[in-house]
Amino acid sequence: MTTDIGFYELRYSGKPAAFLRCFRTLYLGVFFNLIVMAFVTLGAVKIGVVVFGVPAWVILVVAAAASVIYAAFGGLRGSYRCTEEGTTYYQYTTMSVENMEETVMPVALVRLANRLEAEGFTAVPQRRHQTIMEAKDGMNPEVAYDAITRDRPQEPQMRFTDAAVRCGVGEKGFHGALLTDPFGPMQRVCFLLTDAELPPDPVLQPHLCDRCGACAKGCPGHAVDAATGAVDDWRCAVYYNGANGQKNPFMPPDAFKDFPDRLAIIAGEAEISPEKARKILDQIYFYPPAQHSYNCSICGRACDVACYCHLEEKGVLTKKFRKPFRTRPEWKFPLSDFETRA
Repeated sequence: MTTDIGFYELRYSGKPAAFLRCFRTLYLGVFFNLIVMAFVTLGAVKIGVVVFGVPAWVILVVAAAASVIYAAFGGLRGSYRCTEEGTTYYQYTTMSVENMEETVMPVALVRLANRLEAEGFTAVPQRRHQTIMEAKDGMNPEVAYDAITRDRPQEPQMRFTDAAVRCGVGEKGFHGALLTDPFGPMQRVCFLLTDAELPPDPVLQPHLCDRCGACAKGCPGHAVDAATGAVDDWRCAVYYNGANGQKNPFMPPDAFKDFPDRLAIIAGEAEISPEKARKILDQIYFYPPAQHSYNCSICGRACDVACYCHLEEKGVLTKKFRKPFRTRPEWKFPLSDFETRA
């Protein structure tokens, strides 16, 4: 096999031909290509900065990545079932949230990154920043609100659900959760950027979510907008942590006694602003938190559970179990249990 540069020594001969071949190799391979790449990169940066408002260095990092590798980890169905039955609450938070985010997924990312780097490729692990929010009133319902750093410029993060959809993992549900054929909404994802060129997976056609609204109906605090599916993160945090007494076996009868609308809070009907959410959360200590500032979930991701039950009843989930997730009507305590101390 002969390259086009090699033809110089076939057409000409002697030291001049060898010099010409060497010169053309250096000129085309280094200087010419660098100039072309610089023009192309500059054009991409200008488009990204002006049109999309993305920092220049982010465009350079993304442009250097040839492939995005994803890993989806299904949450343990049993940990959701424990909360569903009202028997064990700690297992969902420790095993399906904290253990996944802080141990299982980071270990998997590091192992895969090491494997790629051993083959000579660059690999950049991507996991969620759980306690850094660029917005002034940003909130992550899964962690303690006072453990979050807000209103700070942060390094750009991937939109994990959107990235998972583009990688062919699944589809986006009505309330924004990632839905997959085996697990429905019960999984977590992480990613790895690499310059290794890999064959892409096809983007899946949406076929799971029928916009039934079960997720909105299932939330004990009405944090999911029934019309749009938008989630109020502060409201979600309040009821994720157990402010709805009808679904919280640890709540004392006189809970929130300093709030004039305490019964509305307990029933999931009160108006909740970020400031009010902080005050409510300060009085919520129904169960100790896990490590890394992860609060124990009392609702057990009721929105996801309702979605999962609907998909299971439709028969569209590919991972089957011997018994259905929900085996009896949902339980709840009567609001009157809290009225006597109002």
